[in-house]
Amino acid sequence: MSDDERRTDIFGLLRDEGGPQTARVTQAGAEWLASAGPYPRSTLSLWTARPTAPAVLPCGSAFDVVNAPAFFGRRMLDRLWADGPGSGPVAAYRGRTLLFAAPGTAQRLPSLLSWEEWGGGSGGGEPETAPPPLLCHGTGDAVTVPPLSPGPASGPRWMVAPDTRHPWLPGPDVLLWACVRAARDQAAAGPGSVPRPRTAPEPSSSAAARLPRSRS
Repeated sequence: MSDDERRTDIFGLLRDEGGPQTARVTQAGAEWLASAGPYPRSTLSLWTARPTAPAVLPCGSAFDVVNAPAFFGRRMLDRLWADGPGSGPVAAYRGRTLLFAAPGTAQRLPSLLSWEEWGGGSGGGEPETAPPPLLCHGTGDAVTVPPLSPGPASGPRWMVAPDTRHPWLPGPDVLLWACVRAARDQAAAGPGSVPRPRTAPEPSSSAAARLPRSRS
């Protein structure tokens, strides 16, 4: 089977699935994911053969990934969609939330977090504590991404699936803003609390039309 035939097969599969695109990869989203690796056509061919299997992709070129504990990552995602510019693709795996970010974020975000003054309050009486440790994956790292079609329930899954060939991705400043807001939410809610589920966010491509809010 030629590369073009394999490409047609995988895109036909994605078209046939239908359903809400916040949780499913689109044709353009599959192309974007495949572009992260050195051999995009080979990646698409593998997905054609095993569309329900997760894949391992390198970070640093198409995207970086910020890896947060599940509940804190969900608070960040809620803040990004409720009060901020939205998000890029987001996945859940092994009790973690994986936020896909602009290349270079993994290098800058840890420094920004270390410079932030935690524990002093926000000036308006809101409690503020440091966020839990975040893992930042960039150049030289690789991450497991969910399959194009839903796989085993215990495996990785998309919370916001890639839906465009050139998705908007949050950078370090936007994710720092989300960390600060999520940390305040967590401190206000008390230890052991979990965020209440929200309706699934709108597709990630619409985030490009929304502007980041001030951190003040």
